[in-house]
Amino acid sequence: MDRRGFLKLALATGTATGVAAVSGCSGSSGGPSGEGGDVTLRYAWWGNTIRQQNYTKALKQFSTANPSIAIEPEFADYTAFQERMTTQIAARDVPDIFWIASPQVMTYHKSKLYRKLDDIPTLKWDDYSKEDLETFKLSGELNTLPFGIFTPVIRYNETVATADGVTIPAEGPGWTWDSLSELLVAYSKNNPDKRKGVPYAPDHDLTFEAWLRQRGEQLWTEDGQVGFTVDGLGSWLDWWEKLRKAGAALSLSEQEGMGPDWAQVGKKVLVNFGNSNHIIDDAKMFPKERFRLRAAPIAPTAVDGHKYLYFPRMAIYQRIDDANLEAAGKVLDYNVNNPEMLKTVRLTMGAPTNPKVAEQAQAFASQDEKEMLAVVQKERAAQRKPRYEAPPGSSTWRTATSRICEEIALGKTTVPDGAKKLVDEIAAGIKRAQ
Repeated sequence: MDRRGFLKLALATGTATGVAAVSGCSGSSGGPSGEGGDVTLRYAWWGNTIRQQNYTKALKQFSTANPSIAIEPEFADYTAFQERMTTQIAARDVPDIFWIASPQVMTYHKSKLYRKLDDIPTLKWDDYSKEDLETFKLSGELNTLPFGIFTPVIRYNETVATADGVTIPAEGPGWTWDSLSELLVAYSKNNPDKRKGVPYAPDHDLTFEAWLRQRGEQLWTEDGQVGFTVDGLGSWLDWWEKLRKAGAALSLSEQEGMGPDWAQVGKKVLVNFGNSNHIIDDAKMFPKERFRLRAAPIAPTAVDGHKYLYFPRMAIYQRIDDANLEAAGKVLDYNVNNPEMLKTVRLTMGAPTNPKVAEQAQAFASQDEKEMLAVVQKERAAQRKPRYEAPPGSSTWRTATSRICEEIALGKTTVPDGAKKLVDEIAAGIKRAQ
């Protein structure tokens, strides 16, 4: 049984001690040994096998350059990572350095898991603007470190679009949600390979958030409540229903349920909704075709400051040994302020948050990475109102959204009823956590 399988088994059977034992064993994941260094740090992250290999290699390179610091890697896929963290938190056996799954950012903050970062001399902030640092803070504290930037995008197959005589509108006054839906409907009715316009993806969180912010609503409020109305959610679901009923979106059977596998549906559609960083891995599945990005369409009535940036975050555990703190600061600094790390791990976790590193990355970025960097750079320069992280009790909201969207597509509920049910369910979860 491999490491990931053992972790899942241990979590499923409630064997917290077994999880802790695997977590502390660097040899099982092929990482650097904890022996020989003056300081040994546990570093936990998630991803696929390629990311595991790349980050393990990068951490080895760090330890080679810093022989007094050994790193014990703790890796799992996204779901298993969160399950393992729950077990480790209960046992007070949290890794020294860990990535934070987006649904858990404020939950971990409420549990006081984060150690403040702005007093660690080995972690440098000189390259960031005051605006950047304010954006990074949680509840006014600089206690987590964003290490990438995602933005909501429309990704389209330029090779197919050119062959089929389709022009994707440039960003500007003609790039609206209505113009996109009209294009997708028209394309789906008449193209040589009988492709559909787009997968059925009303549960994609980043583009849903873009829709809400353009209409003056939020995903979450500053005080940790649902930031959108039933009508706001309903308008988004209605937009998707028009596409689905017009045959411009794949049916659930065509994409084999919610959350379709891009390797399977990529050959069936012209366009996909996604995060800006997804192009890097997804484009590799169709190497003979070129994919391009557009920022999310904009409603003609969009409010000022609707643009936003999404940050994956990492943290240092609050209970870290003080003697290890400067070493942990060096590791975080290597992650965000050193382009050598990105040459190894690549840009699958988004554009660098450090502006200078983002510029330096142009020298070694692939074509798809440059496409991602360009769209993020534009979004980063835009005026932005504050964005708030998901509050405690909301961790299952995306799963609930997928379920409601599926029920709507199957005719088991209506858009108004589904929207109300979802808002009520999310609000109830938040209330229970308070």
